[in-house]
Amino acid sequence: MNILVTGANGQLGNEMRIVSKDSEDKYIFTDVVDASEESVSILKKLAGDDIRTETTHLDITNLDAIREIVKENHVNVIVNCAAYTNVDAAEDHEELAELLNAKAPENLAIAMKEVNGLLVHISTDYVFGGDPYNTPCTEDQKGTPTGVYGLTKLHGEQAIQRVGCKHIIIRTAWLYSEFGKNFVKTMLNLTATKPQLKVVFDQTGTPTYAFDLANIIRVIIEDYKIESSSDNRLNSYTKTGIYHYSNEGVCSWYDFTKMIAEYAGNKQCDVFPCHSNEFSSKVKRPGFSVLDKTRIKQVFNVNIPYWLVSLRICINGIQELI
Repeated sequence: MNILVTGANGQLGNEMRIVSKDSEDKYIFTDVVDASEESVSILKKLAGDDIRTETTHLDITNLDAIREIVKENHVNVIVNCAAYTNVDAAEDHEELAELLNAKAPENLAIAMKEVNGLLVHISTDYVFGGDPYNTPCTEDQKGTPTGVYGLTKLHGEQAIQRVGCKHIIIRTAWLYSEFGKNFVKTMLNLTATKPQLKVVFDQTGTPTYAFDLANIIRVIIEDYKIESSSDNRLNSYTKTGIYHYSNEGVCSWYDFTKMIAEYAGNKQCDVFPCHSNEFSSKVKRPGFSVLDKTRIKQVFNVNIPYWLVSLRICINGIQELI
């Protein structure tokens, strides 16, 4: 199959490069920017010098550009890792967030419907948050976003469903990796350089190691290949729909930070719990956004790593890169 990855130079996109390294499929990695020297260096250290680091330019807000690259490369699957993810900035740039998080996925869905292909789209736990949940959120639960970011991501989901292409929408949460800027790398630095730190304990969810999520996407693509090969005239995908994926377990940002410091050996920093209202923010973040992953485990027969196991793996990897 021919698989196009958007946002290929972000956290998940780079992990997709790694998990696809030995694939027999053709991967086209696209973005609006080239891979940074840092990312290229990390990729080669983690996956070897033969890892693919080139990037094809693609603006997913341009439907004609998507159609052209899909046609030229006979694309069967698009994995959309691109998004506007700056939660606070989205409050001041709603039009741009809507363009990247809603209109662009709609364009990808249109392009895939025209060639009877599959769109794998990454969404977020931020589609929830407006109600005081105290049990894990299911895929069928009504979206109640509390800010522009979550609202535009929900609009993206709805646009894909409205277009009606074959699709897998994966809501994930608290993404981190060895690449770019993320909570784990920030806390590694702060707990290594600060004598004390305050972190919110009243926001609860589950971290997600981007490498684990990339592996699940790889499983889905393989499943799609099997189902497609069984009937070349297949017009639908029996597993189309919304799924939740994060690592297993539950924690607060405070708990998350404590374990980051412990695994890194940063013992000189005292980490204290605090309330969310002690930090100024333009948007209210979900207080409880633990994702129920029963559906994805049952449908694709996968085991999901516990968050502490994956966190240790990632921190070990980051430390080896230094």
